[in-house]
Amino acid sequence: MGRKKDNWNLGWFFYHKAGEGDGCPPDPAGSGLTPGYRPVKLPHDWSLEYPFDEKAASCGSGGYVETGIGWYKKIFTVTEEEVRGKHLFLCFDGAYMKTRVWLNGSRIKEHIYGYTPFSVEITELVKTGRGECNVLDVEIDNSGQPGSRWYSGSGITRDVWILTVENSYVAENGVYIRQKKVTRQYAELMITTSCRNQEELTVKTSIISPRGTIAAEKETAAAPGNAVCTQLFSLEEPCLWSVASPCLYEVITRLYNKEGVLMDEVHTRTGLRSAVFDKDRGFLLNGEQVKINGVCIHHDGGCMGAAVPLQIWKRRLEKLKEMGANSIRMSHNPPDPGLLELCDEMGFLVMDEAFDEWKILKGKELGSNTHESRGYSEWFAQCHEEDLKAMLYRDRNHPSVVIWSIGNEVPDQTDPAGYLTARRLKEICKQLDPERAVTQANDQICAEPKAATQEFLNELDVVGYNYVGRWRTRAETLYEDDKRAHPDWCVIGTENPGMGGIRGEYDRGRETGSWWKRPYYSTPVAVGKLLRYTMIMLPEISCGRESIILARHTGLTGRPARECWIPVVLRRTVIIFTRVSGGGIFPWSIFFRTGIWKWRRGQSCRCWALPAVKARSFS
Repeated sequence: MGRKKDNWNLGWFFYHKAGEGDGCPPDPAGSGLTPGYRPVKLPHDWSLEYPFDEKAASCGSGGYVETGIGWYKKIFTVTEEEVRGKHLFLCFDGAYMKTRVWLNGSRIKEHIYGYTPFSVEITELVKTGRGECNVLDVEIDNSGQPGSRWYSGSGITRDVWILTVENSYVAENGVYIRQKKVTRQYAELMITTSCRNQEELTVKTSIISPRGTIAAEKETAAAPGNAVCTQLFSLEEPCLWSVASPCLYEVITRLYNKEGVLMDEVHTRTGLRSAVFDKDRGFLLNGEQVKINGVCIHHDGGCMGAAVPLQIWKRRLEKLKEMGANSIRMSHNPPDPGLLELCDEMGFLVMDEAFDEWKILKGKELGSNTHESRGYSEWFAQCHEEDLKAMLYRDRNHPSVVIWSIGNEVPDQTDPAGYLTARRLKEICKQLDPERAVTQANDQICAEPKAATQEFLNELDVVGYNYVGRWRTRAETLYEDDKRAHPDWCVIGTENPGMGGIRGEYDRGRETGSWWKRPYYSTPVAVGKLLRYTMIMLPEISCGRESIILARHTGLTGRPARECWIPVVLRRTVIIFTRVSGGGIFPWSIFFRTGIWKWRRGQSCRCWALPAVKARSFS
């Protein structure tokens, strides 16, 4: 008895016709397989299966790729024995975008956001008769273009699972390990278990140490009726999770009925640590100041598209470790859950980010073939609470996650009422996770003629800065002015330019008139700025003019990246990501990725999508 969770990535069929208007398949939902479908294995991203097209609706921001509407179909059988006295759930880790799910011709679920998980119970809808087949149809609608400022991919881009549980079971993401206080001497934990039960249960929680021994154990009675059971634990001399030593505990939650029969068992990994952002000391991990050597990454894997195998993420994280990085900003959406598990295991600090848009639409004008833009702002009012909670419930037990980001460069930061949205999003974060700090990546703090409002910035636990050197004298003073004006602020550089690449290369004496405007148009000043607030990662062959000059003047050419982290010439309390976080920085961005392109005639776009690490990042 107990739960059974099976991977459901095999046995799928897919239909899509490039350029087709409504994308309808050649058969109605609920029917058996018909011609036009082809077999696929999930996760799957159909956008990279077609040639790049200058006239693609996704435009340059989206990578000039095919989007539209696609259909997935799976035919399966279920026996009466498999569901008798049980619950059956279909679980998606992510599908981009606007997912509609049918089972045997009945629509059972709709989910908009392409980066958050969702599930649906199918117990009452499955056919269990002998010889009867069930037909699952999934429609993915990514036709609202241009709809992303980067390559989004199209399809069921993350894992799918089928979950079977007994009549009494632990709710989805129903185990919350709240770390009330953690020191080297002891750890105070409050573990909350949310049950779905119609009978009296015993909740038994066992904490397994990194050495495999039982560190603590408790049993608590749970009354019938969706009980919430809270248990307090105190562990002496815990093994602390850190960047250098990512020790992991395992919490095993078991539900027993009054006859002592095991009804459910859930295993949850976590790490014990304290993570504090302090206005005077910067970022403190387990009470010690830690410089955050951060990078920003998107969700895609270059030419692998948005359906990224975990082996690729593991290789990337290993390369980042080699070069000296210890932190990752998940820009600008909740990541694949497998990536967070790798960060837990390998000792990376994570900024977990929810949204790139709130109420106000962002233009997707780069390489645009149309004056119309689409985006999450269309559904923010309807979906933001569900999507933010989905991220928080799923990710709050990960020790690697040290700060929540509720948004990136949202135009709402300059709106007089924008602070109310920030306040509400922060309230949701604090309701579900009181301990972690909340930030938002602001790119208009000192912008002209319209800057981020003080009311908006005051809502944040940690004030996030994107590209602080854009604003007049800030090219030289950076964060110092605001640290004096707001001594109570904790400041973090959520995103800054890195070394080399097209975002670090600008011709002297020529103003482009684009959205990127700098107060000074000279290479020497740019070099000085990079030395002040970005983590320098020198390539053997530099990509941009500034890189070459800086390499010559610092003598760092050809040295391994891990030897080239340049100390930030700032107060030590400023926390930076190149693209950056606390006590260090996050550069933008560390890996080549698809999207954010301008079509260049005579050049192959396909070669720009190689899944390589940028040359500037590693030796």
